[in-house]
Amino acid sequence: MMKALGVSALIALASATLAASQTIPEIMKRVGEEAAVFSHVAPEILSEETLTQRALQPPRRFHPRVGAAAEKPRLPEWKTREIVSEYSFGSLTGAPGALHEFRKVTAVDGKAVSSPAAARHSLALGLKSASDHDRKRMLEDFQKYGLTTAVVDFGPLLLLFTGRQDANYQFAPAGEDRIGADRVQVITYMQVTGPDRMLVFQGHRAIHQPIQGRIYARIPDGLPLRITIVETRREGKAVFRDEATVDYTLNARGFLAPAAVTHRGYAAGELIVEDDFRYTPFRKFAADAEIKFDTQQ
Repeated sequence: MMKALGVSALIALASATLAASQTIPEIMKRVGEEAAVFSHVAPEILSEETLTQRALQPPRRFHPRVGAAAEKPRLPEWKTREIVSEYSFGSLTGAPGALHEFRKVTAVDGKAVSSPAAARHSLALGLKSASDHDRKRMLEDFQKYGLTTAVVDFGPLLLLFTGRQDANYQFAPAGEDRIGADRVQVITYMQVTGPDRMLVFQGHRAIHQPIQGRIYARIPDGLPLRITIVETRREGKAVFRDEATVDYTLNARGFLAPAAVTHRGYAAGELIVEDDFRYTPFRKFAADAEIKFDTQQ
């Protein structure tokens, strides 16, 4: 009797495991559904973003005085900055279907730059403007605050996997893992075509790079809880690599939204910058910011 129960239990466990498994098309269908919902709500929501950046600074140049004692060469130093911004999503007129991150800074290293209300108002006006001038200015604003490299557009990475864009990627299974208490299936992806790219600002130059990484989909419903990205670029003889992890969570209003992003940038294999982005729960502009978007336009 005990043996029969043991076999039955094993059969039930095996059946449950098989039922929990999903194919790549099934998982990507769920990812595409969540991306479609987010695409619809993203232009009408906002959050407070806190970015903590730790960046390697080049050594300061030493100019010895005549007769002064020799000094040891100065080593590079790590510099930490904290930038708090009102944060939302919008598009540029040249690519209305691609959503980008937009920010208005409210505080730098604990010192106020603007009130949150004024920043929300300015952010909303910039996103509603018929011209791209204000939106492009917002994309470059981080450079003003001493950030080493502003690597942006991590938050809406989910939107790269809408159903109509699946053909832009190659997918492959990569086993299972855990995120907290959740079991997840892991899928690798590699971008092979398509216009969407990770956006890296260097000075006033925007560099668009193809991406690859992993999707972590919750078992058994395929909800994407995490997306990672890796991109490598060569500039002359220098090789740079960016790696990031984007964690998503279900908002109280029922849509998936970014909760945290961790980014690391490397040059010639050496870590040169770490970015830690954290987001408060997303809310509607009209309900919380006292700014209403005209959805008829």
